[in-house]
Amino acid sequence: MRASMTYAFGRLSGLGNLTWHESDIGGGLMVGNPSISIKVSSYMCSLRRRKVQAGEVANSARAITSEILLKLYHYNHLPENWTIRAYQPGERVRGGSGNDLSRWGGGRVRRLLSAAYTVAFICMLRFDEVLKIQVHDLRVHDTQIVLHLPFRKTHQNGVRALAAWLKESKVTSGYLFRKIASGDRISEANSPMSSEQFLELFRNNLLDVDIDPTPYGTHSFRRGGRWSLRRICEWGGWSVEFTNMTIVKYLISSNDDPTEPREQFLNPNRRPMVKCSQCGRCCSCG
Repeated sequence: MRASMTYAFGRLSGLGNLTWHESDIGGGLMVGNPSISIKVSSYMCSLRRRKVQAGEVANSARAITSEILLKLYHYNHLPENWTIRAYQPGERVRGGSGNDLSRWGGGRVRRLLSAAYTVAFICMLRFDEVLKIQVHDLRVHDTQIVLHLPFRKTHQNGVRALAAWLKESKVTSGYLFRKIASGDRISEANSPMSSEQFLELFRNNLLDVDIDPTPYGTHSFRRGGRWSLRRICEWGGWSVEFTNMTIVKYLISSNDDPTEPREQFLNPNRRPMVKCSQCGRCCSCG
């Protein structure tokens, strides 16, 4: 609600993003954005404390898993989705058939998404971090691509996904993941895709493979899959100070799928679960 008020006062009413304060000319004239004031900020802080005291906790987005990425990969690579089609201008018809609604993205969009998914999942990045990547951040070494970022770690995987996008997009400088215009066209302007557009495309893609997109958000790729908490923090560059529970609340969410049915917790006849010493995964068939 506060974000909506800030936008309404700042953009719609033209008051900008200055703190609400008395004008230098005096006379009790107030200027700036009323939503950005000391009193409103103080109220928001106290509101947060009251919510925590009442038992409400922050709920992080559900983590994307390798299984979901595999489903998205296979669906996006179907010939009818992966093929690049010529641009055909025309208006989008509202209330059309189900087939029309399913054609939300062409081959270029799906190449962009596949590359962005791969980078975000491997490097544990938020959407806005991925969309800031520029071509000069990539270094090609034989069959490897090394990603150098000022705000996150480096990694050398995801070559095929990046190569497919680079080959089709023809982007050689500036932002790697550009805005997508109508008709599956890549914007010529050097401006990155917005987080809002990426989130919409990502959730449409989840619907393609019959996954409810509601619990997934901008942090879904950042939460680390099945690594231990300490390993996730070390790889992601986060603090390993566990005296407070902030990092635990961030990485463990009620949105997550349960790893094991509750009724099996104390079942003496349950089959033993063997954990792999290499990847740390375990399953009942082990």
